[in-house]
Amino acid sequence: MMDQSKKNKITSDLLKPIGITKTFHIWMGFLTLSLAVCLYAYMFQLDKGLVVTGLRDYVSWGMYISNFVFFVATSLIGMLISAVLGLSGVKWASPLARIAEIIALAFAAVAGLVIVSDMGHPERLLNVFMYGRLQSPIVWDVTVVTVYVLISALLLYIPLIPDFKICHEKLVDIPKPLRNIYKLLSLNWKGTEDQEKLLKKSVWILSILIIPVALAIHTVTSWLFASTSRVGWDSTIFGPYFVTGAFVSGTAAVIIAMFFYRNSYKLQDYITELHFDKMGKLLVLVSLVYLYFNLNEFMVPGYKMKKFDATHLHALFAGRYAIMFWLVQIVGLILPILFLLFGKMRKPLPMTVIAVAVLLGAWFKRYIIVVPTMEHPYLPIQNVPMNFKFYTPTLIETFVSLAPFILVLMIITILSKVVPIIPIQETIEHHEESK
Repeated sequence: MMDQSKKNKITSDLLKPIGITKTFHIWMGFLTLSLAVCLYAYMFQLDKGLVVTGLRDYVSWGMYISNFVFFVATSLIGMLISAVLGLSGVKWASPLARIAEIIALAFAAVAGLVIVSDMGHPERLLNVFMYGRLQSPIVWDVTVVTVYVLISALLLYIPLIPDFKICHEKLVDIPKPLRNIYKLLSLNWKGTEDQEKLLKKSVWILSILIIPVALAIHTVTSWLFASTSRVGWDSTIFGPYFVTGAFVSGTAAVIIAMFFYRNSYKLQDYITELHFDKMGKLLVLVSLVYLYFNLNEFMVPGYKMKKFDATHLHALFAGRYAIMFWLVQIVGLILPILFLLFGKMRKPLPMTVIAVAVLLGAWFKRYIIVVPTMEHPYLPIQNVPMNFKFYTPTLIETFVSLAPFILVLMIITILSKVVPIIPIQETIEHHEESK
């Protein structure tokens, strides 16, 4: 049994980050101002139309859809950490589960808004709900994204119930309305044996449910591409290819968050170098699988080398997108795998630098998937202006594309200041078990 002083120290350490500080005000003020600029850009686009972007008849997608695929991908990390590792009984992942769920919920919730930015008439989104057909992958996409957000929210909330009780009892200096909210959210938690069983069973059921939903959310997104006959998208591997790529970007996002929380909230005793080492090995594993699918994506059409495949591959390997393509493959995938094979590179700081490179590479990889293919239609492009042939994002488009990232940061920041980042009750139980 753990002595009371140790329990109090764990509780105090993990509750310390909760609360509004001057740094929080400055950071949120910066994000709010940045979001206002981006919203102004979107209102300008809404008024003038998509002509203010680089989107034209041939490249009708672009940064917006690249953003959507990236956001959906990164949100899958909640399933990997909370469900797959949790159900497998991996104890070291327990302190990271809530971080992963916060990231998953933020990215999944904002993903739907990214689609709206790509619509010239966003009010027509209602047609999906009013006149949607089951044979439309877009209807599937909307459905699985909505269900995934709901399950992710529950998977974040239910394990928080005991911690909400602790917040209500221990955070005596916070405003009374906030304490009452904690009490309400704790659902009269008393820590009885029946409540413990019900909570664990609920988490277990949700962890099972979220696995097929998470796989579906990115598989359906991949089908939006693969169900066409366009060169670069006409592939049978896009489902697992997208899912493994999602694990790569999501793992990188969690590593970056771990580093920030560990240093900003003084959580070195709870997010240890062991966690970075394990996450580094996990990143190597999912990156190796992703590398396999990358090789498959280009080797098969390269071997057959049909006319239009040759045009597309030349643009990637040696043409207009060659620099971006090789930077993504080498800096965003191959070098991280090689570096992380060495234990010294799986320390917090080098791991975070590598994770940033992986995450940036993951976004540009989505750009490479979306844009070059649309620039290479089967029919020749004739008698159109040059900006119809090649896609170049505009400043307005860039600002609108930044808005979802700002929203994600705002959601993560707010959640980080109102809920314990590391599970308190679960941490105490793990310390007791290790005695």
